[in-house]
Amino acid sequence: MLAATRTRYPLQSVSTYRRRIWHDRLMLPPSFPQPFGRHKNVRSEADALENRRADFAFRLLLAAGALACLGLLSLAIDLPVAAWCKGGHVPRELMRIMNLSEIFAHGTGATILLLTALVLDPSLALPRLAWPRSQPRAAQQEFARMIAAVTTGGLLADGVKLMVDRVRPRAVDLAIPSSALDTFAEAAVAAVTGSRADINSFPSGHAAVAAALAAALSWHYPRGGVLFWVFAVSASLQRVATSAHYPSDICCGAALGLLGAAIFLRSDRQPA
Repeated sequence: MLAATRTRYPLQSVSTYRRRIWHDRLMLPPSFPQPFGRHKNVRSEADALENRRADFAFRLLLAAGALACLGLLSLAIDLPVAAWCKGGHVPRELMRIMNLSEIFAHGTGATILLLTALVLDPSLALPRLAWPRSQPRAAQQEFARMIAAVTTGGLLADGVKLMVDRVRPRAVDLAIPSSALDTFAEAAVAAVTGSRADINSFPSGHAAVAAALAAALSWHYPRGGVLFWVFAVSASLQRVATSAHYPSDICCGAALGLLGAAIFLRSDRQPA
């Protein structure tokens, strides 16, 4: 058998032959010491991942700034778009698809999706409140960052809601305001007779959660990035289609979500 092995792997010691045979038979994970430089391939893949993540937070900040600027520009179309959606012009089938995607922007839905990833993905682990007595494992750090990214984006949006009042499209006669800025005015806010939620239009908390969740999932599962962002955009547009928000609300909410995610979805290394 050793003769056949030498023919397959020439100029190697007997111990190296035996290790290679057992690695091939047992299909040991990449973290196990392996001959023939396999650990170098694993290390290069890890370096590539760290380099990509080092640039990820910067790209999130750029996207957040672009969305904030887009939110300011979209004030010019807030009232026409809100009036069109409130008039029931959104196609029924399109509305049905967007309603299904709302789970991606809801706090409960985001929690379910993160827990599903935790159960199915062995590279994630539930963090334990044992710090600083024991340092968290890499899997625990990974999941903790994803949780913090999604939570922070939603909290930032809620904090702005407490300081800024804006009437939702569903709670105001859109023929009365002469501009989108009038929906922030005290007179418009005072005219609302419904619940406190009817004056919490700015910014969109759903858009913030959707953007932060898409960022967190794309950070850990880069192959599904396009799908995650499609869900985030659909869930955000659903808020406009249902007269819950203006276009500027979802742009600014998504900007806050990405800003909160960028704080935690970064690498400790600089891009190579």
